[in-house]
Amino acid sequence: MEVKKKKSVQHWMRSLHRDIGYLMIGMTLIYAISGIILVYRDTGFLKSEKTITRQLPPNLEEQQLGMMLHLFDFKVEKTEGDLVYFGNGTYNKATGEAIYQAVGLPEFMNKLNGLHKASSQTKTHWFTTVFGVLMLFLALSSLWMFKARSKHFKRGMVFSALGLALAVVMLVM
Repeated sequence: MEVKKKKSVQHWMRSLHRDIGYLMIGMTLIYAISGIILVYRDTGFLKSEKTITRQLPPNLEEQQLGMMLHLFDFKVEKTEGDLVYFGNGTYNKATGEAIYQAVGLPEFMNKLNGLHKASSQTKTHWFTTVFGVLMLFLALSSLWMFKARSKHFKRGMVFSALGLALAVVMLVM
């Protein structure tokens, strides 16, 4: 009769680390691409100009108009009759129609970036929370990849300390 050996914590951590790591490949690629795009959000990288037409309530005040359009640094330049001129567009007080030029990323890239900006109110918050928890697991489970006395484990501790030090330096800068 064959006796089954009890599997160690190290065995289970290695197996889980491997399987969750494979699961995370696609998710990590999405976050990596959107993270790179976000780094350059203040440039024109991958952005294009488009004309936006929005129907707003008529007779909005300047402050209300800026809030409704969600435009950064909104400022009315002049008003001629019912037409209000601002930055890259116009608002017709009589009809409520606003037409303006905006620069932005393609819609699918906005969705990718939305993952980085997700709050608890968005539909994607569970995806981002699970991603964060699994990344935390991968980081911690790596401590069980090698026996504590092995040279691989000691080397891993050096790299862990280096990574922690780099994170602290980035936070201080």
